[in-house]
Amino acid sequence: MQTRRFPSRLDVPAVEPQAPLRTVVVGYGYWGPNLVRNVIERPEFELVALCERDLDRGHAFSAKAPGIPVKADLDEVLDDPTVDALIVATPPHTHHAICKAALLAGKHVLVEKPLATNTLDALDLVDTAATRNVLLMPGHTFLYSPPVAKVRQLIDRDVLGDMYFVTSARMNLGKYQKDGVICDLAPHDLSILLHWFEEPIVQVAAHGRSVFQTGVPETAFMTVTFAGGATANVELSWLAPRKVRQMTVVGSRRMVQYDDTAGDEAIRVYDRGMEFETPSNFGEYQLSYRSGDIVAPRLEPAEPLALELQDFAHCIRTGRTPRSHAYLGLEVVAAMEAAQESLMRGGHPVAVATVGERVVA
Repeated sequence: MQTRRFPSRLDVPAVEPQAPLRTVVVGYGYWGPNLVRNVIERPEFELVALCERDLDRGHAFSAKAPGIPVKADLDEVLDDPTVDALIVATPPHTHHAICKAALLAGKHVLVEKPLATNTLDALDLVDTAATRNVLLMPGHTFLYSPPVAKVRQLIDRDVLGDMYFVTSARMNLGKYQKDGVICDLAPHDLSILLHWFEEPIVQVAAHGRSVFQTGVPETAFMTVTFAGGATANVELSWLAPRKVRQMTVVGSRRMVQYDDTAGDEAIRVYDRGMEFETPSNFGEYQLSYRSGDIVAPRLEPAEPLALELQDFAHCIRTGRTPRSHAYLGLEVVAAMEAAQESLMRGGHPVAVATVGERVVA
């Protein structure tokens, strides 16, 4: 695949600063109600319609938001010149068709993860958005989580030192989906890792287990390798007795544990590690252990989805690159596709397609 350079700033049309973005939410299933609530609450948006074909879901929406129309026909929404943006919360296999139609119609698009189910479709969406001069943003909501942002801050300030590796576990007695656990859960971890490391993933190896339906793994184990040599081991599962969202970053100076279920102490920084001393003669290397303080940094409370929508609106108005930008979404899809291929090849490592030079947001 040809390497291309992606811009760090998007030349999108200016929107009147005081005018709310006239927005339509597409899909009112699992995540749609959360999006609808935030769009209604945020002053940057005006929810002008819900696009939903399912009558029961449409009635459920109308009971909570009377007066806002429900439209079953996407073309009717796209033909409306007063609609500025679409927020898409439909199954992943529908993302390419819906988003491409919206982009071709000149609408800004925020689409829930993953951006698409394969690299070619994701790249097509990125190219279409660039050609039409509109914003395409994948909904990697965890990038707006205060704990994830705090770890990124620690990395930027060189508190952790060189990052050696990451271990991650994302498990629950989860919501079964026909796309499989990698498509469902891996985008969360991959987007966080790409945001933290700021370098491309070059290789993925994955093993999985399909229990209830052949070809639909409920559990997967991925080893992700970055261009700089660091690795991450990621465990994903719908078959777990309790909810686990935990990541541990091991650096040369410090280690940090991120536990999304731990409330105010979601982040703990450990001043611990091992140090080698090079011998001055032919003696053995000397190993010493360091065990210092454990710090739980203060985190400002915030709803990640609200921050994500705020970023979406801000970038439409200013042309800036969002934190969860389209090219990060493209990299996530490329890594996810490599993981799926590795699964089919019995865990054999698969090189990740080169999709372009990274964006500096």
